[in-house]
Amino acid sequence: MSLSRRDFVNRSTAIGAGVLIAGSAEVLATAPGAIAAPSGGETPAAESAEAARRATGYGELIADPKGVLALPRGFKYQVITQTGVTKLVTGESTPSNHDGTASFEGKHGATLLVVNHELAGARANWPHPVPLLDGYVYDSGAAGGCTVVEVKRGGKEVREWVGIAGTATNCAGGATPWGTWLSGEETEDKAGKNGFLKDHGYIFEVDPNDQAANRDPQPIKALGRYAHEAVVVDQKRGHLYLTEDASNPNGLLFRWTPPAGFKHGKGKLRKLAADAGKLEAFKVFDSHGTFIDDLSRVTKVGTTYGVDWVNVPDRDAKTVSVRKQFTEGQVTRARKLEGMWWGDNGFYFVSSYARTESPGAAHDGQVWFYNPTRRTMTLKLLLGVNTDVMGDHGNYDGPDNITVSPYGGLVIAEDGEGVSHLFGTTEEGRTYPIARNDLNIGTAEKPEFSEFTGVNFSEDGETLFANIQVPGILVAITGPWWRLRHRSGHGYND
Repeated sequence: MSLSRRDFVNRSTAIGAGVLIAGSAEVLATAPGAIAAPSGGETPAAESAEAARRATGYGELIADPKGVLALPRGFKYQVITQTGVTKLVTGESTPSNHDGTASFEGKHGATLLVVNHELAGARANWPHPVPLLDGYVYDSGAAGGCTVVEVKRGGKEVREWVGIAGTATNCAGGATPWGTWLSGEETEDKAGKNGFLKDHGYIFEVDPNDQAANRDPQPIKALGRYAHEAVVVDQKRGHLYLTEDASNPNGLLFRWTPPAGFKHGKGKLRKLAADAGKLEAFKVFDSHGTFIDDLSRVTKVGTTYGVDWVNVPDRDAKTVSVRKQFTEGQVTRARKLEGMWWGDNGFYFVSSYARTESPGAAHDGQVWFYNPTRRTMTLKLLLGVNTDVMGDHGNYDGPDNITVSPYGGLVIAEDGEGVSHLFGTTEEGRTYPIARNDLNIGTAEKPEFSEFTGVNFSEDGETLFANIQVPGILVAITGPWWRLRHRSGHGYND
């Protein structure tokens, strides 16, 4: 039974705390420089934190002589697809701007990856759009979509084809328990803008194992039209949870409840009526029942809130954006609600950073965990403002796509300022580097490094896949992942 607001307040009052604080074993990480950490100078505490960081994970990163990916000793990478270099089975270049990605088991031991291509605006602006494959196009005016990448024999055989085309700004998404990918459009553009022929801002489903199922792509309008980021599925209860990356005002976390009698499965969502089920936005409160207007108010790792859900008046945003349909005090907001991943009988989700557009404390990233049984959310990771964005000393910023690791903790793709990393968090509360993007797309005087995206493990846990968004490179990383303590119980079987 879900925890009601009254139950949450009464239980918290009995404990006698203003907020519930998670035990230290529950706290995933606080990087050096985090808000919860000491500030200024090399204090004993800071020195201890730095020593702990160096002792955590897989060791220091070694610069790549090829200038692509720095990894710890014992690890290696392989480029699977690259825009302008690799080609689709139909002959066109791999589309650019790789983003959200997930892996699925294919036939005869193959791995299938569905890759979003975050291509916004007019199709003519992009040299390498997703090709308009006949029968798989939603809107011929849009450049985005998804490709399916088949990897066999340890990467020695790679094939890539169009999953869907003619969608826009395909940013994040989520894998489903029934083996498909839900791809989100991070836009609210309507027909008539940027040469679009149809409205955008929807979720689309892509089946990596059944190309016929991807014909005539249709938006899942029941999940709403807004700047979609990620989505997860609660297989037990049937809910879908979705993040929104938007500002003016800040975005929302949504929950979709299926209509009575609905059973999930391949292709079932696209057959729903546009108003099927119930779409709601979150509203959180502390142990005194006090409403929290924005997640940037939180400054302590372990803080736990109760969650209510508020009905969305017009989920298709016919005249007013969904997030603007609520007045002050009706819902909770957060800046750049980004990646999500299901695990530990709930899901982790990201608020990438907060600055002057948010009412609380400035930060460079939060990771929250939502427990659907208790209907509570707990702050697991809080990154302080990074003042050394070009450094490589564990000062991470801008968490974006995330995945739950089969070896414990999370793996997070960095989308911040300066240097970009893949970094991990342990269950003991430490962060550690996994990879660094060494591909400078700027100049020697003004270096620039694209964000990492699409981080996810293969089904067997042996390969970590990730993307360098610009120019568009999908890499497979292998190595002694077992060096971290193994923990089972992740994913949809937990």
